[in-house]
Amino acid sequence: MSTRPVIHISNVKKVYTMGTNKVFALRGVDLTVSAGEMIAVMGSSGSGKSTLMNILGCLDVPTEGSYELDGTRVDGLNRNQLADLRNQKLGFVFQGFNLLSRTSALDNVELPLLYDRSGRKLDTRALATESLRRVGLGDRLDHFPTQLSGGEQQRVAIARAFANAPRILFADEPTGNLDSDTGSRIVELLESLNRESRTTIILVTHDHALAGRAQRIIRLSDGNVISDSETERAA
Repeated sequence: MSTRPVIHISNVKKVYTMGTNKVFALRGVDLTVSAGEMIAVMGSSGSGKSTLMNILGCLDVPTEGSYELDGTRVDGLNRNQLADLRNQKLGFVFQGFNLLSRTSALDNVELPLLYDRSGRKLDTRALATESLRRVGLGDRLDHFPTQLSGGEQQRVAIARAFANAPRILFADEPTGNLDSDTGSRIVELLESLNRESRTTIILVTHDHALAGRAQRIIRLSDGNVISDSETERAA
């Protein structure tokens, strides 16, 4: 396991102003994540876990504190710079799949690749096809989401997230809309991709069984990290 951090945040705070009231979503969080780790973030509703994921995923910015992502200082970047960073280094998988219903599995996976502005000459069709094959959907390229099961739709979403070879994958309740057997297979897929590609994976989940499959569990409460512990998998 590499010890080089891909994520390092220090004293990160997020404050939302609602009228005359201030809501402290994060209250000074410190966190370091090494390359290749698989980490679960847990906490009750309102604990700050979604806010933390949004900041780590460059979907939001902290009110205070510093954030370094894979060697790049993130706090202070503008909206376009954050978008480029997300496109080049990050992948996202959501509970609701977020697939375009009138678009084939192949086109769903290819679409984010078309927005690459890094100057790389990508064969987007080939990358999307290979990514779907990697998750076991090589025979479903032309199927629309309505023609796929929930587990297959989530695999399309995972293929889309991995197609650009991200440094970090964020998965927000990735098994929340799936039955337990299908959810377990999705977790096994994420584990295999983590092992094979050394992609860092950060899971946000309420599921203790899913969290136990990670190497570390970060628990939040009222905007604070209350524990950061290794699981048996890390042993």
